[in-house]
Amino acid sequence: MNARGTTPTEGDTSVRLRSAAGAWRRLRAGLRGWGGVGAMALGCALTLAFALLVPLSQHQGGTADAGQGVAHGSQMRAAEECENPQDQSLSPSGGDGKTPTLDAIKGREDRRLIVGVDTNSYRWGYLDPNNPSGELEGFDIDLVHRIAQDVLGDRDAVQFKAIPTSRRIEAIQKGEVDMVVRTMTINCDRIGQVAFSAPYFVTGQQVLAAKTSTITGFDKTLADRKVCSAQGSTAYDNLEAGRKDGDLPASTDIRTTVPNQLDCLVKLQLGEVDAVVTDGALAASQAAQDPTVELKGGLFTDEYYGVAMKLGSDDLVRQVNRTLENYVKDGGWEASYEKWLHPTMDQGDKKSASATPPEADYK
Repeated sequence: MNARGTTPTEGDTSVRLRSAAGAWRRLRAGLRGWGGVGAMALGCALTLAFALLVPLSQHQGGTADAGQGVAHGSQMRAAEECENPQDQSLSPSGGDGKTPTLDAIKGREDRRLIVGVDTNSYRWGYLDPNNPSGELEGFDIDLVHRIAQDVLGDRDAVQFKAIPTSRRIEAIQKGEVDMVVRTMTINCDRIGQVAFSAPYFVTGQQVLAAKTSTITGFDKTLADRKVCSAQGSTAYDNLEAGRKDGDLPASTDIRTTVPNQLDCLVKLQLGEVDAVVTDGALAASQAAQDPTVELKGGLFTDEYYGVAMKLGSDDLVRQVNRTLENYVKDGGWEASYEKWLHPTMDQGDKKSASATPPEADYK
């Protein structure tokens, strides 16, 4: 583990370094003429290289699997009968009093919570080059520290693992991480694959494009346009559904997908795509990074973020939900929102709907 608490890549580092260098050369050439985004260009190049060099390595230490088969069957039934996936989590109280997952975490020689996070989403989970500590920071990172405090009594008892959007579920299922805290939407398909906490944030899908673009939102103006989304994301699911349902023109090209959603912004800057579809909260942060792009149209879905854990880890799910309840009650959630998201999501005295934490309704 390196000094930042993230786990380094395993595999052919030289190949990844050559890929990162090539990506930087393409980025530097493509950004000529965009004006005012020199710092952003460097930031994107660094994060692209970081994504290439720090994929999720194999988990060391494992997590408890007690009751996995029974819980998995229950979760699959819940997915099939699902109507409001954000209301399917376990109550903070209850259970049989046994805590196998928490005991396994506390019993590690290196007593740390292992968490999959984003490292290149501005104000959510990212490395600020101006921060001399070199530590990850952002809204999701604050939440991870609070969970570690409640589970282990030490907010810094965390091993962060950089994980691309496309590997979030796989990393949990393989036991490489205890949880993923990475702007992950709770939906009916996913609750059959992983266990979610109650929601801790609400937003929606939105379109991001250059300010000079004639695109107006998730509508007919995307005809004959290339749109980028992250692999395994709800954004891609919505693009597919939009074309099928007729909400988008059949000529909208949605074939461009990337491992991390920030890579879509790079492609937009390079002129390789015409628009990006992602969560509005993430899009707002990207627009804050680059003054040449903006949000187009309003939110066209409801997205509830949850902490994702392994099926069967009921004791850990209940503990995280207890943390979330207290985090909201004692003002920790609001303080984190004001610090990280208020500058990009709220306009003057007008608060975004996301400024209020979603209420938890347990099954």
